[in-house]
Formats: sequence, structure tokens, C-alpha cells
Amino acid sequence: MKALERDRKIRGAFALLGMIAGMMLLGAGLLSAADEKKDSKDNGSGEPAPGEFNNSITVGGGAFLIDGNKAQFQHIQRSPGSPFGGIEEMHLEQALGKKGLFQIDTRGLLESHDYSIKLDVSQEDVGYVRVGVSQFRSWYDGSGGWSQRSNAWFNLYNDQMHVDRGDAFIEGRLALPDWPVFTVKYHYQYRDGKKDSTIWGDYNLNAPSATTVLRGIVPTWLGIDERRHILEGDVTHTLGKTDVDFGLRYEWSDQNNTRNEDRRPGDPAVNRYVTQRDQIHSDLFNVRGSSQTRINEKVLFTTGAAFTRLDTDIGGSRIYGSTYDAAYNPAYANRQRNDEGFYDLSGGSRSDQYVANLNLMVTPWDNWTFVPALRIEHQDQSGFANFVETAVTNAATAPRAEDLLNVRDRSFTDVTESLDLRYTGMKDWALYARAELTEGQAGLTELETDSETGLRTLFRDTDSSRMVQKYTAGANWYPLRELNLGGQYYYKDRINDYTHVVDPKFYNPPTSTTDLYPAFIRRHDFATHDMNLRVTWRPLANLTLVSRYDYQISTIDTRGDVNSSGIALGLVESSRATTHMFSESVSWVPIARMFIQGSGSYVYDRTHTPTSMIGGATYATVQDADNSYWTANTTVGYALSDKADLLASYNYYRADDYSNNSFYSLPYGTGAEQHGVTTTLLERLRKNLLWKVQYGYFTYRDQQFGGYNNYNAHLVYSSVQLLF
Repeated sequence: MKALERDRKIRGAFALLGMIAGMMLLGAGLLSAADEKKDSKDNGSGEPAPGEFNNSITVGGGAFLIDGNKAQFQHIQRSPGSPFGGIEEMHLEQALGKKGLFQIDTRGLLESHDYSIKLDVSQEDVGYVRVGVSQFRSWYDGSGGWSQRSNAWFNLYNDQMHVDRGDAFIEGRLALPDWPVFTVKYHYQYRDGKKDSTIWGDYNLNAPSATTVLRGIVPTWLGIDERRHILEGDVTHTLGKTDVDFGLRYEWSDQNNTRNEDRRPGDPAVNRYVTQRDQIHSDLFNVRGSSQTRINEKVLFTTGAAFTRLDTDIGGSRIYGSTYDAAYNPAYANRQRNDEGFYDLSGGSRSDQYVANLNLMVTPWDNWTFVPALRIEHQDQSGFANFVETAVTNAATAPRAEDLLNVRDRSFTDVTESLDLRYTGMKDWALYARAELTEGQAGLTELETDSETGLRTLFRDTDSSRMVQKYTAGANWYPLRELNLGGQYYYKDRINDYTHVVDPKFYNPPTSTTDLYPAFIRRHDFATHDMNLRVTWRPLANLTLVSRYDYQISTIDTRGDVNSSGIALGLVESSRATTHMFSESVSWVPIARMFIQGSGSYVYDRTHTPTSMIGGATYATVQDADNSYWTANTTVGYALSDKADLLASYNYYRADDYSNNSFYSLPYGTGAEQHGVTTTLLERLRKNLLWKVQYGYFTYRDQQFGGYNNYNAHLVYSSVQLLF
């Protein structure tokens, strides 16, 4: 209700502002038309003199006509999908004496929920004060999935969802000559609304048959309620050859978000609603400092250090019931096995981070540059969570409530050394290389205890080490004025080793278990090879071509602990991703009054995992990921006359990766096609009056949602800009 009331007030204020602006625009337009003859005598060209206009206002409005899924249109086009309009922009400024300036910038588009206003007062050699408020809306499609096997599709609620984001700020700077520069800022930010979730509820495709075939296609939604305050202070000064900077930052925020899921809709015996509430309060304090010293013309030394402390308090619950946000009721929690939830969550965490950087840029000889650097980071993290767990063992057993306490302590230290080299001594060549090495050590302790009985159910220590190497080499070549080429290769490798210790004697009562689950990974290796080539060619004075090709291959090797027979597992390739990317852009001016710009790209992106081989040719529960797609866009501009221009643009997107695996699992991959065409007419009615009219047509087709998200849309829009 508070969000609705705030939005109503904002809309009313900007509606009034729009009416005033419209009257100003109409009056100014009439005056401009009345003075046309006199003005044309003063300046025969009809063009404004330099600096003649300091203020501007643009008022516009339009509408979308949609046939099909409106929620999907709103999400893809980032538009309200309804009549909208107001002030696109308004800038007013007034000189204050000889060195001062007062400025107002504002924007207010009704139905788009896009509002902003900023006031700025500045004085040369003194500083400035700025204050502003803004809000904008993001749209989401709250629909779920579609099963081709049974043509199952759900509309459980209005899937036209949105989240409003806002920011109110005040900022001041004092910059007196020969004095340190002081800057202070305060921001209040918020997010309110609903958005879709990628975690879908389950549905029995064979209901009410006794045979159960579950698919996760039921839509779920997230309730967003977040507030954040940011206070910053910064001081910069120059002491001799050294520039120094010192800053403080304090943040405090509150979140009260929910995840809302409907499980097994349409089946009265097992249908239930799940609401997980996540409540988080956090305080962050950061202090930082940096310096830059020009030792001599060949040596520049920079350094920086920072300390950050993050304190977090948590609360919340995960409850099954007859409605969303219900009170805990064992009858609903027991409707299906493994419906484990919790309530009365309390706890928190603290994280301390220490970071230091040292950098030296040296140019010992002409055309050579060396930049060695060192970065050291250490973190200490500790946290605990206490909650009542509602665990279900089977349908015939009542849920049990356990008061559990989880404690987690972690610390790690990373040391990173790097070296950058650049050489420009060869004619028409620029060569560069970079090497980076990170070594890290970490420790993690996990403890879980039943607070009521004192029984210890988990005590595990994990030591880990990591080594990251990254090497980059590249060159730019300029053989001709009309031609330049560039190429780059980089290799990155990360190795994580884990040692897990479960000591049975620390359990209460003592146990003989050596089960490490879920800490069963002993080693993870990540490796990436990437190469890209770039060519810019100007074969004609009025034609420019830019081409780029990227090739990347990434692998993940994993070694688990032991298999079911107690035999140690070996290192296996658990994933391989291959990506090819090609893009081309063209700029062409065939005649003096016409230009053509276009670009296109193709991305081949596929990830293979051994799990896709499970079932062989009979079935594949987990499919390889295919994320390939095409994009293209073109813009053509033509000058109809000295005062009129015509623009036309076309955008295209196509992904053909949909694979129907609905009989065994969910079908994965995207099968979608988008087209968008817009035409715009710009008419300079006067040198200070610009009129724009626009028409657009947009279409979207999908495969993975059975066509339920398809739409066609028409746009009609017009605006007028006045300079004064």
C-alpha cells in the first residue's frame, strides 16, 4: 500500500508538471511561429547561433497495440504495453553571477513509471550541491513452463509483473583552491514489486491417474521488498608529487523477500503452497585509501588499501500451507515426502576483508612499458543459523520439529602477482602481454547441533588451496591507413584442491561414519583457451567494415571422493564448453544525403557433460546445453530535405536450440524468433522546434512455450522538442 501511495503521488506530481510543460511548449511554439519572419531576417540560414539555446523540453506520447502475450511483450521490449507519455526530458539552467550555474533536469513518463528530477547548483572554485529523485520500472513475465507431452500450461495469476527501482540522493563537494577536495554523498534506494522465478513448481501430467509423472512447469514468483541507505565521504589532495585519496562508506539495508510456489495444482490430495521468506538486515563499513606518486618521468608508483566489514542478521521461514504465506500446519507439510521446511530462523554472519595493492609503472626505454603489481587479500568469515526444521520421512509419519544450530567459520588468503608489458617500437605495431598468478589457502569448519538434545549431527573441517594462472598476449597492426588488424590469445587455469576431515569422535554421541556428503569433491580444475581476431577495413572512402571472430573452449575436470564401493575416484572431464562468435558491422554512405549502418553476429555455444550419456540412445534425462543464436540490425537514414530526415531500422534475433525431451524430462534450449521494424520522421519546424513521429512493428515467436508467449505489436509515437 505504501508503494502504491508513493507511486500515486509521483504520478500526480509529474502529471501536473507535464501540463505546465505542455502549456510552456504550446506558448513558446506560438511565439516562435509569430516571430518567424523577424527571426529569418536576423539569420538567413535558419540555424541557431552557437550558444543561443541553453534550455530544452521534449514532450511526447504514444501507444502500443498488442495482439498476444502482453507480459512477454513488456519483458522483452521493456515497455508498459499501453498508452504512455509525458516529459521525455527537460533541462533548465540559469547563470548565478559570473561563475555560478543553477540547473534542473527532469523526466516524467506516465505509465512507463519513469520519473526523475535533479537540481544542481555549482560555483567555480567553490564546489557544488546536487539533489535528485528517480524511479523506473522493469517488467517481467510471470508465466511458467510448457509440457509438449500433454500440452500443459498454467495461468495461476496475473503474469504481468514488475519491479520498481528508486533512488533519492544528495551530494555536495567543496573544492577550494589549494585545499583538499571534500565530497559527501547520501543515497536511499529501494526495490518493490513482483518478478518471475526460475524455480518452478511440480505438476502431475497424468493426474488424476495413479501413475505419477512430475514436471516442474508451474509458475512461481518472487515478492521483492528491499531498502538500502548509502553514506559516503571522500577526500582528495595533492602533496608534492603525490595525489592521495581517502574515503569512507557506510551502508545499511533491509530485505523482506518471498519466494512463492504452488506445488501439484489441480490435485486436491497433495496440492499445497510454499512460501519461503528471506529477511536480511546488513551493515557494511568500508574505509579505503590510495596514492599515486610520479617519482620521475619514467616511474609512476600507485598503492591502495581497504578494509570492509559486513555484519548480517537473518530471519525467515519456509512453510507449506493452504495459501501463500500461511502459518505452519503439519497436515500440509506432510502431504508429500521430503517437504522439508523451517521456521523461527535467526542468526547472522560477519565478514572482514583486508585488501592491499601495489603497482609500479616503469618506462625504462622508449617504447617499452612494464607494470608489475602485487595484490594481497585476506578474509575472515563466521556465521551461524538457528531454526526449527520440519522434516518429513514418509507420508505415514508426522513431521518432526528439530531445533538446529548451524555454525560456519571460514578464512582465506590470496596473493596475486601480475606483470604487464607493452612495446610500440616497431613501425605500425603495438605488442602487449600480461601474466597473472594467484595462490590461495583457505580453511572451513562446519558444525550442526540439535539445540534441544545436544546431539551433534555434523562436524567437518575442510582445507583448500587454489592456484590461478592467466596469460594474455596480443598485437595490433596498422599496415595501411585504411586497414588495421588485432589479435589476442589468453589462457586461464584454476586448480582447487580440497581436504575434508570428518572426525567421528567429535560427534555426540560418537559415530563411526566417514560420510563426507555433500563435501564429496576433492579437486576441481577449470581451464579456458580464448582467441579473438579483429579487422577494421575501409576499402572505400565512404565504406567501413569491422569484423571480429572469437573462439573459446573451457573444460572442467572433477575428482570426487570415493564411489559406493569405497574406491577412490579419478579425475574426469565433467564439462566441456565450446564457443564460436563471429560479428560483422558495416557503415556506408552511398550518397551525401544517405547513410546505412548494419551489424550481425552468430554465436555457436555448446556445453557437453558426461551425464547426457545416461540412458544412451533410449533416453537422455540431462541434455547437452546448446545456446547458439543469430542477431542482426540495420539502420538507414535519408535526408528528405534541409529540414526533414527519415530513419528506418530493423532488428532480428533467432535461436534454434529447442529440443523436445518432454517424454523423459523437461525440454531444454531456446527456440525463439524476434523481428522489430521502426520508421521515424524528424521535421525541424523551426530552428528551435523539432517534431518527431514514429511507427514500429514487433513480433515474437517461441517454441519452448508452445506459442503461448507469442505476440504481435504496433507502436505509434510522436514528440516535440523545444529549445529556448
